[in-house]
Amino acid sequence: MATQDVFLNIAGGLRVEDPAIDLAVVVAVISSLNEIPVPEKVCFAGEIGLGGEIRAVNRVAHRVTEAAKLGFEQIYLSKFADLTGQPKISTKGFGRLEELFSDIWG
Repeated sequence: MATQDVFLNIAGGLRVEDPAIDLAVVVAVISSLNEIPVPEKVCFAGEIGLGGEIRAVNRVAHRVTEAAKLGFEQIYLSKFADLTGQPKISTKGFGRLEELFSDIWG
């Protein structure tokens, strides 16, 4: 990616300070770079460390519930996320980006 420019546009000019957006941004950038689409009805919530580890974020159960309300069928998270209660949608947890990429794109 050293020869690429990356521009990120947050709809509506929102200011995002939540680290949970990290995982979605990384997946979007890799998807665009490789011209491989992300499956529909899938969302992401996780913080990314400098070594590529996927860290859990706070209020994961609430995020999963809201994702289900918005019509998502699956959410990718950190494998260390605390999912108390029964999730309303399918959840997949991973510890590293490579594992997640392999699952999404094979």
